[in-house]
Amino acid sequence: MLHTFHATRGMVTSPHHLASQAGLDILKKGGTALEAVVATAATLSAVYPHMTGLGGDAFWLISYPDGRTCVIDACGAAAANASLSLYQSAGHTDIPWRGGLAANSMAGAVSGWQEALCQSAAIKPGLPLSELLKDAIYYAEAGYAVSDSEASLLKEKNAELAHNQAFMAAYAGQEALMRRGEIRRNPALGRTLRSLAEDGLESFYTGGIAHALAHDLQQAGSPLTPDDFARHKATLTAPLRASIHGATLYNTPPPTQGVASLAILRLFDQLHAPEAESFAHIHGLVEATKKAFLFRNAHVGDPAYMTECAQSFLNDAEQMKSLAASIDMQHAMPWPVPSQQGDTTWMGAIDSNGIAVSMIQSLYFEFGSGVFLPETGILWQNRGSSFRLAEEGWNTLKPGRKPFHTLNPAMARFHDGRCMVYGTMGGEGQPQTQSAIFTRYARYGIPLQQAVTAPRWLLGRTWGAESVSLKMESNFSEPLIQQLRLAGHDVELVSPLSSMMGHAGALVRHRCGLIEGAADPRSDGSVAAF
Repeated sequence: MLHTFHATRGMVTSPHHLASQAGLDILKKGGTALEAVVATAATLSAVYPHMTGLGGDAFWLISYPDGRTCVIDACGAAAANASLSLYQSAGHTDIPWRGGLAANSMAGAVSGWQEALCQSAAIKPGLPLSELLKDAIYYAEAGYAVSDSEASLLKEKNAELAHNQAFMAAYAGQEALMRRGEIRRNPALGRTLRSLAEDGLESFYTGGIAHALAHDLQQAGSPLTPDDFARHKATLTAPLRASIHGATLYNTPPPTQGVASLAILRLFDQLHAPEAESFAHIHGLVEATKKAFLFRNAHVGDPAYMTECAQSFLNDAEQMKSLAASIDMQHAMPWPVPSQQGDTTWMGAIDSNGIAVSMIQSLYFEFGSGVFLPETGILWQNRGSSFRLAEEGWNTLKPGRKPFHTLNPAMARFHDGRCMVYGTMGGEGQPQTQSAIFTRYARYGIPLQQAVTAPRWLLGRTWGAESVSLKMESNFSEPLIQQLRLAGHDVELVSPLSSMMGHAGALVRHRCGLIEGAADPRSDGSVAAF
């Protein structure tokens, strides 16, 4: 896909075309971008369940036409019973990636929907919740066609997921596990969504749904209890920000890695790279990524436990100048540092009034913890498996602590009046893909869809791969690849349009009201507009 979509009344982009259409339908009914994203997120929960769902976390970045910008932090904390001794007594030196002990943190996504709708209602009367969840209910009950990515990951991760009998029953196909194109139904999820529409989203945490979830989680061996549900609240907070030539950039604060995404672009803004897709462009961004990740890996987590301030790091002009000056524009800095994994969905919406939303919602790994909760039809995340089992230090497990998050939706306000929302799934790759898309579009003037479609790279490990090489899609030019290798980069080629590189998207609203949008051909997504 190379053609950038244009419209004036409203636009939605997401990694599944049915979800984008659900969001557009809300805009057409007069709903705000906030309401449209709730509808998009709910529909993704039904049709893209390997990536996202009600059992995960979410972060929202919202731009209002009057210049306000805010963040909704819908991140769940570790269970009160999730102690170091719990895992040590079970013989674990690391938290398992799958199973009940991986399902050890609260799911915040639904609380994020609720807070977003409160923000929307302050602007104009809201549409009924039943209207926002209508498409999600339909696809859960009547069925959806299993996508290629869901089917392939189901096959690839079968051995890890087979421990949960409820999961295997939920994915039982005509012969074995569901295959691409088979119609899958999740009636229990449909009932859950109907109940939320009738009783309100707060019932996920304090009503009958909460008790059903807690019961099934405890049956699966999770330490979560009804008290953990009742304690959870989404919070409204300020974004991180960074100024570069021609724009102010925004991202989400800790426990997310938003500071790394901003630092990459802040550092690259000081480097000499006059041509797009040149050695200086790609090498400069990769080296800026390494500098930003060093700060992230050392300091970023639950802000209640951090000793360094992310915003102060970004504001420190001398430190930023020094870090940029330390980047060798001819040679690669050694990079043996292991990375994070993760699977996620990013979505964006802009309405005719100029409200712009960048939102990301995730189960962490594909299919999360693999714990399928039969009463509610929900897969629970394994975000808390990122905690370290140690007494002290970075991201160590403590009851009530928020885990480090790879999630980080992005936004930019340009000095010429444009507002851009953009993001991707992909764990460690999120800041890197953001930097590729933003610099292509904003610094080099590449059309938005081309900026998303063009070849991408990934420094580090993702989607279960163990190598920490610089993975590059093979449709980069051969001379560029050779230059990077000669500079010391451990280049590993992967196929073009690889899902490894994430499912990205972007929307831009111009001062005149024109909206342009892009979706990623690596995903099942599309732009929907009117």
